[in-house]
Amino acid sequence: MPELRQNQFTKEWVIIATERAKRPEELVVQREPKTVPKYSENCPFCPGNESKTPPEVLRYPATGHPWQVRVFPNKFAALSRDVQPRRSFERSRRRIEGFGVHDVIVETPDHSMAMAHMSQAEIAAVLRAYKARYDELSLDPRIAHITIFKNHGAGAGTSLEHPHSQLIATPVISSQVRQRFQEALRHWDDYGDCMFCEMIREEIFQRTRMVAVSDRFVALEYFASATPFSTYLYPVRHMASFGDISAAEIDDLAIMLQRCSENFTWG
Repeated sequence: MPELRQNQFTKEWVIIATERAKRPEELVVQREPKTVPKYSENCPFCPGNESKTPPEVLRYPATGHPWQVRVFPNKFAALSRDVQPRRSFERSRRRIEGFGVHDVIVETPDHSMAMAHMSQAEIAAVLRAYKARYDELSLDPRIAHITIFKNHGAGAGTSLEHPHSQLIATPVISSQVRQRFQEALRHWDDYGDCMFCEMIREEIFQRTRMVAVSDRFVALEYFASATPFSTYLYPVRHMASFGDISAAEIDDLAIMLQRCSENFTWG
């Protein structure tokens, strides 16, 4: 029977219509097998083509070759580091000059190596690069919010197939994130508890929407998810941001990402 469920973090109501759900075989998408080479001479992210990208801001290992992870400014950045976040107001119109940071994180020198096939050590190296950039940019008083994201495949908008992630740091906080902060504060005022920690405890106890569990992380589906197949990873330990993650938690998160990736078909 269909029902309406309220998202705990946004207070939005979501329609759960189980009768309209497709059978598993109906969700299968037939694709022609594609062979991806380990190296492409035309790919700017492949080893030997470093001159085709802007100068790197981070590399693992720090010097020499071969490198394992490279970070550099996006050549087609959505924001500019060369302006100041000056605000202007004209009646109801508000503007901020387009200050921000837009990085590319090349996750591996192997052109064909999707994250689902990486080793735990390789994924951990990518996560350490994320944290190094997160920590450095967090020290800039002009930065209010840092988003790290990854698109996979042409269907997700990826223009280059070489495995990579992106980071965008902005002088403002998005309304979606701000709304969750406000709901978390309201929940704390009402119940004296973190709403995320409360949700994790309930889901671990019920074990009906759990995807994977480790000592330090849980992967789960929301009770009132706005979209199907949205899997969320949360730390078991209460922490305010990705910048609070420890070295041991980075290693554990790498294991969880690998386990979750194995449950999907990457094409």
